[in-house]
Amino acid sequence: MLSQESCEACRADAPRVEANEAATLIKEVPEWSLIKDQGVDQLSRVFKFENFVKAIEFANRVGELAESEGHHPKLVVEWGKVEVVWWTHKIKGLHRNDFIMAARTDGLLD
Repeated sequence: MLSQESCEACRADAPRVEANEAATLIKEVPEWSLIKDQGVDQLSRVFKFENFVKAIEFANRVGELAESEGHHPKLVVEWGKVEVVWWTHKIKGLHRNDFIMAARTDGLLD
C-alpha cells in the first residue's frame, strides 16, 4: 500500500510513471485525479473544510510534510478548501513518489 512506503527524493534522471502504472497507482488514492497542466501530468485533490481556519491549518500540515520530505506540492488555499497538486518538477511529470505523497496527504486528515 502506498501510504506505508517511504518517500524518497527524486533525481532529474528518475523514471516517470507511465500511463498504465498511473492507472494502477491512482486506485490507491481514489479521491485524487490525474490531470495535465501545461503538458505536465499531475495529481490533484480538493479538500473541503468548514471554514478558512481549518483550511489553513490543513495547508500548514501539508507544508510540514512537504518540508520534511523535501518534496513540495502546489497549494491553493481558499475559504473552506485547499487544493493540493503533486508532481515532480525535476522530471516534469509523475513519479511513484507523488502517489506516495498523495496517500500521506490523505493521512493528514485522520
